[in-house]
Amino acid sequence: MRPEPEAQPQPSTVWEFTKPIVVAEAHVGGPGAHVHNIVYLQWVEEVAAAHWRLAQSGRDPVDVDWFVVRHEIDYLREAFVGDTLIASTRIERWGGARLNRLVEFSLDGVVIARARTTWAAISRQTGRPTRITAAMMAGLEDIRLKRGNPEPAEGV
Repeated sequence: MRPEPEAQPQPSTVWEFTKPIVVAEAHVGGPGAHVHNIVYLQWVEEVAAAHWRLAQSGRDPVDVDWFVVRHEIDYLREAFVGDTLIASTRIERWGGARLNRLVEFSLDGVVIARARTTWAAISRQTGRPTRITAAMMAGLEDIRLKRGNPEPAEGV
């Protein structure tokens, strides 16, 4: 049985991208078990990829791949089969070849897991880190403006 969640202050921002996730049997370790920690990591990567695909839809392809430099995840509460989580992400900072992203997972309006991740833009042609340009960020900027988000900081 899940303990009653304590009220958590919510960030005063509009998220750039949100995605519902329904916890399935495959996400847990058996009857009555909670979501595996590694599953949250997989969801972080899936949400980041979906956000990037949305930002790039209808645009000239960007010749980079994103590689993880660092993931840091705080697990605050448990989630169980049948729970519907809301995964929310936004870009916090970017500069050079790096981009910092925040991802939060909420259940009934309470944040149950929070991830801060750093990604590196890697050129597909050279296989080396490449500077993130304004043109690369334009699709993400369009999403931010449509949602009325505060501007992410440059200079990671």
